[in-house]
Amino acid sequence: MFDETTPKGRLIAAAMKLATERPWKDVSLIDIADAAGLTLADVRTHFDGKPAIIRGFVRAVDDALLAKARKPQAGEGHRDALFEVIMARFDLLNPHKPAIRAIMKDADPDFAMIGSALSSQQWMLSAAGIEASGSRGAVRTLGLASVYASVLRTWLDDEDAGMARTMAALDRRLRRGERNLQAVEGMCETVTGFGKRLGDLFSGARRERADVRDGVRPTGSDTTPNAS
Repeated sequence: MFDETTPKGRLIAAAMKLATERPWKDVSLIDIADAAGLTLADVRTHFDGKPAIIRGFVRAVDDALLAKARKPQAGEGHRDALFEVIMARFDLLNPHKPAIRAIMKDADPDFAMIGSALSSQQWMLSAAGIEASGSRGAVRTLGLASVYASVLRTWLDDEDAGMARTMAALDRRLRRGERNLQAVEGMCETVTGFGKRLGDLFSGARRERADVRDGVRPTGSDTTPNAS
């Protein structure tokens, strides 16, 4: 998954290996550089710190997933397509489970990591043939992030090679999330529709005021001269 012919790939691979050998908080940038056979200057060229290396790992997983993800089949439901995409991601993550477990235990909060994680959710939605842009896409992305975070915890403790617990948890959460998402999207449509109608009313009122200011009578007004 990592192109270890490149310095960037070697640094990510080294960081993940070290995370399996000692607590992540005890892994320094010098340790990572040494394990990769590089210098701190090389690290700085590609990453601005340990959190950036983790984001690089997430990006590498995204790239590998999108390269191998199959296109949704005709007639396949969105939930089934998303199930396949997420399980394919866990397949890619399986060899790195001990490192991920260690990193999640020790890593400090990183706002950039949140953005990286949400980007991953958007790409998984797209891989499943689900629109991930606009206001609806934002709602779907946040909904999937909640599902994924919950199932990730199950996956971390799932030692079965077939990931039976993970699959069962994912199926339950996707079904529940689908129902919740339908309700939220329905509310979004109602609010959007109300906002559009309200905008049309204000636009019409502004046009009428402009017409009156310019001496143009509104359509339908009485144009008959007063006989008195």
